[in-house]
Amino acid sequence: MGMTIGIDIGSTTVKIVVIKSGDVVYEQYERHLSQVRPKTLELIRMAKDVIGDREFTIALSGSAGLGLAKAANLPFIQEVFATGEVVKTMAPDTDTVIELGGEDAKIIFFTGGLEERMNGSCAGGTGAFIDQMATLLDVTPEQLDTLALGSEKVYTIASRCGVFAKSDIQPLLNQGARHEDIAASIFRAVVDQTITGLAQGRRIEGKVLFLGGPLYFFKALQREFVRALGLSSEDAVFPDMGRYAVAMGSALYAEKAGKLLTYEELASRIEDSTDSAPTSRRLEPLFENADDYAAFCNRHARASVDQASLDSYAGDAYLGIDCGSTTTKLVLMSADDQILYEYYAPNKGNPVQVIKEQLSQLLPRCAGRVTIRGSAATGYGEDLIKHAFSVDAGLVETMAHFKAARHFNPQVDFILDIGGQDIKCFKVRNNSIDSIMLNEACSSGCGSFISTFAQSMGYNVAEFAKLGLFAKYPVDLGSRCTVFMNSSVKQAQKEGAVVEDISAGISMSVVKNAIYKVIRAASAKELGEHIVVQGGTFLNDAVLRSFEVELGRKVIRPQIAGLMGAYGAALYAKELGLEKSGLIQLEELGQFVHTSKSTVCGLCGNHCNLTVNSFGRGKKFISGNRCERPLGNRDPEQIPDLYKYKLDKVRALMKSGSAKRGKIGLPLGLNMFENLPFWHAFFTHLGFEVVLSDLSTRNTYIKGQFSIPSDTVCYPAKLVHGHIANLLEKGVTDIFYPCLTYNFDEHKGDNHFNCPVVAYYPELLRANVAELSDERVRFIYPHVGIHLGKKMAPRLYSELWNYYPSLRLREVREAVKEANLAYARWMQEIRDEGRRAIEYARKNGRRIVVLSGRPYHIDPEINHGIDRLISSFGIVVVSEDCVCDLVEPVRVNVLNQWTYHARLYNAAKYVTTQPDMELVQLVSFGCGIDAITTDEVREILEEGGKLYTQLKIDEITNLGAVKIRIRSLLEAVEERRRSYAAE
Repeated sequence: MGMTIGIDIGSTTVKIVVIKSGDVVYEQYERHLSQVRPKTLELIRMAKDVIGDREFTIALSGSAGLGLAKAANLPFIQEVFATGEVVKTMAPDTDTVIELGGEDAKIIFFTGGLEERMNGSCAGGTGAFIDQMATLLDVTPEQLDTLALGSEKVYTIASRCGVFAKSDIQPLLNQGARHEDIAASIFRAVVDQTITGLAQGRRIEGKVLFLGGPLYFFKALQREFVRALGLSSEDAVFPDMGRYAVAMGSALYAEKAGKLLTYEELASRIEDSTDSAPTSRRLEPLFENADDYAAFCNRHARASVDQASLDSYAGDAYLGIDCGSTTTKLVLMSADDQILYEYYAPNKGNPVQVIKEQLSQLLPRCAGRVTIRGSAATGYGEDLIKHAFSVDAGLVETMAHFKAARHFNPQVDFILDIGGQDIKCFKVRNNSIDSIMLNEACSSGCGSFISTFAQSMGYNVAEFAKLGLFAKYPVDLGSRCTVFMNSSVKQAQKEGAVVEDISAGISMSVVKNAIYKVIRAASAKELGEHIVVQGGTFLNDAVLRSFEVELGRKVIRPQIAGLMGAYGAALYAKELGLEKSGLIQLEELGQFVHTSKSTVCGLCGNHCNLTVNSFGRGKKFISGNRCERPLGNRDPEQIPDLYKYKLDKVRALMKSGSAKRGKIGLPLGLNMFENLPFWHAFFTHLGFEVVLSDLSTRNTYIKGQFSIPSDTVCYPAKLVHGHIANLLEKGVTDIFYPCLTYNFDEHKGDNHFNCPVVAYYPELLRANVAELSDERVRFIYPHVGIHLGKKMAPRLYSELWNYYPSLRLREVREAVKEANLAYARWMQEIRDEGRRAIEYARKNGRRIVVLSGRPYHIDPEINHGIDRLISSFGIVVVSEDCVCDLVEPVRVNVLNQWTYHARLYNAAKYVTTQPDMELVQLVSFGCGIDAITTDEVREILEEGGKLYTQLKIDEITNLGAVKIRIRSLLEAVEERRRSYAAE
């Protein structure tokens, strides 16, 4: 056996292995920072002494290796087959391989035939994801691993992509959650993404070989995989060669298929292949020349705030603190609105410490001359900072930004704020907010979007942004989310695009995301005549220029664009008119200590993960709660809440006893929440003991995740897999879950379909849940028409008789009649309770929110206690099915063929006729049909003079962003009321 070389060029690293006579004599592993070919050439030159003058065979592999292999005319082996070569040679008894790379993840099943599952364009759940999360916590990846090993609990964090995860992690940081627990949660998120996103319903079992850099370096990741998969030490194999497996497989392949080369020939081929012509679509430069840029800067410099020296100023002052998603901002403002002191920097995952350091510098400089009369906090960390430092007041960040923008231009009619993870858009009419648009849980198109790319290329954000100003050929990257865009950036780099071109292209992409994904504008006229842009992202001149170019008009960017939230908070602190501020004093600050611990609240069924923050001297702040009970405040259960009422009705049906025909199980998921009274009455009348699966919890999802074939289906559908597992655990062997193309006909729309997922999910369960194939289990999933009334009896009889021959058609007819009556009573009771709730609200001067969604949104694991959160503001919560019959059926711009959606449109119309009502729409991630309903509901509400608020929900339980949206709605409504009262 001679010498053979394998090179694995992945999305973030290059690995090279040299094998002589069957032994590995050289190996090297380095990041290429997107400089693929130069780094590969560098590693080959480093191996020169080992290679010597002997001829050898070579093969390349990896996601970034194909282009180089083609350009250098070298053999290439697809990485799955390279892994297969290693497994056959070194671990032939392997059943499954899990390999995680920089931006690639794959599972290869060997038992039962070779089958590979690999991530697409998304880099969620890979090494790049872990790197991003380490940066967010301001630690190295190695430190993240060490932190995770000291964890006490795990939070639910999305790993679909980095920006989703940031949206989950940032509120935890701002609430004071332990870094150790967050670190462990990050690694667990990677595991969950692998199981649900890649395995897609196929069980990972037997001997599992874990390969790739992340699985070699991170012991906490190894621990979480073993725990989640329940593997023994013999079946979980983390080999020393894990980092180099693909490179070794390439070398083994080269030995059989490669052509002989010398070192000089190899180096020459790779060196000659490094230059290639760009073919990506290019855009016009942002600026033609330096004079063009200078004129641009001069124009925007006019939108400024006067500054005054804190060290020479004497008098009253007002402090504004904006504890944002990724940065912390402070502004101390004089009595005449001049800025005396300002601060803007990343919060490094510890906003309390940042504020403490700033106040420790600021307060001594004020002593004796400057009196802080008022203070206010805003942003994600508002409550934490307010309690920690006795800040006088808090205000929701949307209102803080509105106040600041109005200070610069009283005629402002559109405000766009792009922060680290948030995009906020306000339309202003009659000097008050007319509509609010916020980005959803994804933060693509925000500041973190740019910083992620800057860091991956070895630049800080400011340097990276400046590079794009005079790029000659900006790359057109479209408007895509961060990890999806990684592939576009990598492709552009392979084709020769320089960093300057990519920087400009990313700035343009941020703008397109804001305009077309959040604002959804069809033209610039929709935005208004007086546009103010703000937020730290607009300090980037390339982003600002891109925005003006895309709109075709000039806008105002205040020089303090990144401080607008803090400045607005300072203006609000001034409006408070306090004689004396309660802000923490310097002496107390010197003794200030912040500690936090995690616990689970047991005061209600939500079982919230609480973070208890202690600040010394008995001061505490509890976060993570979805109601006020752990705080000792008013119990929101005393206020009518139709979500709780309906859930209690479901709970009442969970009691069961013995019956002559035995047990039959009903999975409590999707449309079963509404059809439950029908099927419960039907089977009870026939003499069955009806057994329901338990209400959903996070554990329900975990039990069923191994059989979920799609990561993109909505979370309510994913939960049904766990409900099937729950019924089987209860010993139920007969499970009934029918396919229902149609729902009951309520005569509110053009038709009365169930959505395809709801209608036919039983078919998917039968095909993917292995336990349902057990001969001892009878899964009954007939296609029936629940809308047919008594006509459905013959069809049901013919289906059920196959399982229960003692049934008679007469019995089934009577059972259907009883079931229809039970369903009608159930729905009438809900409508009656809704009327009582509305009456209560009006009698007691309460606001009313119509929390609109699907019947299954009453599931506490799906809504995460949003109804209780709204109730905690003293608001009466009713559901769409309580009010949808109070108006004539609405005519919308689309085919109105779904029962649940027809209710939603009617409820929206009714809300526009009621001055004390607002509508909040719940939307599950993965629901394609709601792409239509959201636009229709928004149009109905806005035409009726109401604000539209949408809450997108999935398996993530942190309600920080939800609370901001609810408060924004309430503040905007109140601002309107004040504005109308003043006219």
